[in-house]
Amino acid sequence: MGIGELFVLAVGLSMDAFAVAICKGLAIGQSSVKNSVIVGLWFGFFQALMPLIGFFVGIQLSDLISSFDHWVAFVLLAAIGASMIAESRSKKEEEESPSLSVKAMFPLAIATSIDALASGVALAAVDGNIFWAVSFIGVITFLLSGFGVKLGSLAGVRYKSKAELAGGLILIAIGVKILIEHMIEGI
Repeated sequence: MGIGELFVLAVGLSMDAFAVAICKGLAIGQSSVKNSVIVGLWFGFFQALMPLIGFFVGIQLSDLISSFDHWVAFVLLAAIGASMIAESRSKKEEEESPSLSVKAMFPLAIATSIDALASGVALAAVDGNIFWAVSFIGVITFLLSGFGVKLGSLAGVRYKSKAELAGGLILIAIGVKILIEHMIEGI
């Protein structure tokens, strides 16, 4: 996986965290650099940790799925992307707490990074340095989440659904690309 593909994957995965960070910024009101860094660290760390865990699970299963691993990657990324698109269309608004405590942030960090766990399984099917990939994903998520807090304090929830929609479309596109590349290699 090249740097461009990794960047697109990182942005796609970080869209849930970015959307929640916007809501956090709205709830906090006056945003500070400290608040942006705290939210960015929570989301960036878990967004890096989950694909690492998924990668090691995927490696354990690699002998069992090597003949159809490209389909696994496609299905996982397409399912995550479709879920994000459906969430972006949901009319249900969730009230966000301004708290940045462990009790408030831990569940959010887990919830926004579950999709990254599945992407780690997909990354096991693709050649590349997993530690570089998860570090890159974590840094991109940190930056976008920090920016999301600031954006939320300025603009509110106007961009939440657009961020989720964009992230979903990006993940589906990456899944399709992996599938097409493998099919072309087989020709």
